[in-house]
Amino acid sequence: MAMLHLLAPWARARGIRLKVATVDHGLRRQAGAEAAMVGRESAGLGIGHDILEWRGWKGRGNLQHEARAARRRLLAGWARDHGFEAVALAHTRDDQAETFLMRLARGSGVDGLSAMQPASRAEGIAWLRPLLRIGRAELREWLGARGIAWAEDPSNEDTRFERVRVRKALGILADLGISQDGIAATAERMQRARAALDHYTHEAARAIARLQAGDVLIGAEGLAALPEEIRLRLVAHSLCWVSSADYRPRLQPLIEALADVNAGRTRSLHGALMRREGAEIRIFREHAAVSGLKALPGQPWDRRWIVTGPKNLAQDNALAVMALGEEGLAQCPDWRETGLPRASLLASPAVWRGRELLAAPLAGKGRGWQAGLLHGAGHYFATILSH
Repeated sequence: MAMLHLLAPWARARGIRLKVATVDHGLRRQAGAEAAMVGRESAGLGIGHDILEWRGWKGRGNLQHEARAARRRLLAGWARDHGFEAVALAHTRDDQAETFLMRLARGSGVDGLSAMQPASRAEGIAWLRPLLRIGRAELREWLGARGIAWAEDPSNEDTRFERVRVRKALGILADLGISQDGIAATAERMQRARAALDHYTHEAARAIARLQAGDVLIGAEGLAALPEEIRLRLVAHSLCWVSSADYRPRLQPLIEALADVNAGRTRSLHGALMRREGAEIRIFREHAAVSGLKALPGQPWDRRWIVTGPKNLAQDNALAVMALGEEGLAQCPDWRETGLPRASLLASPAVWRGRELLAAPLAGKGRGWQAGLLHGAGHYFATILSH
């Protein structure tokens, strides 16, 4: 609510289009009324408002994690649908400190302990956090002084949730001289260290990594010569890029997988496969991870590929883009001429009409169809530096 009232005049003065979204998770009876209150407040400021509903909680797993992921997904889709380039989030200095302590408890390294950034990119959207240096108490005071009402979520007092327990622990830590400001300052120093590590990972990637039809190939000798932290960062980034994953694999499975690959074994991790091929390590999509994915031609498939073809067929709704698989590869007699390994081609996009394979652009059966990456080599290297 504070961010809404702060952004409204700022955006109006600059001619920036603003719209408000409230995510109703359907978990509390009061949520609908609170969302309606935001709608009335937005209307009073001359700003449109949408309510995004999530009913995905099955009663199992980590509720706050799933709700957070759902919010991000719903907001990103809403922003894209409305042609917005950015979404502003009201994370505060308190959130910064709480997140640091939660990740510290999990044994996070430099990345996990790094401060949230005022601006980042994910899912094709810029995520802005203009209130990171301001505390919740300051915002409540600001609202109260202006007679602006707000809603308090009772789950913020529910100690079943980790964040609430951490929030309460901050009061105890303050008595020891460990303040929110001090924690936030440490997180900012961690962010500077992270930026330096990313810089050298980017330099290493430029020197020893290359792309081939969506696969990443890394010089094995050059990789082994890197400091361990840079080596692990480069492999983790490559796995994420190949699998379109938002988060890196956990550290210990990553270390073990890389050790296996160096010993000559193929390893599956994070929706991708890794194996040694001569002087290089190839990281490529795992067929099992994409075997159930389906899209229409011209639509993103696996969040990576766009398959287009002849105009007379491209709009045929009976067609589907799916993984080539064993059945499809058997219908591509010239696949060896592509220079791509069999296991990589199994996870490549192909055009199907029912059980009939129409085209497999990466496997030597183009028939007028093309498969292009949504993001190419430039994206692979650039995203090492952007978060």
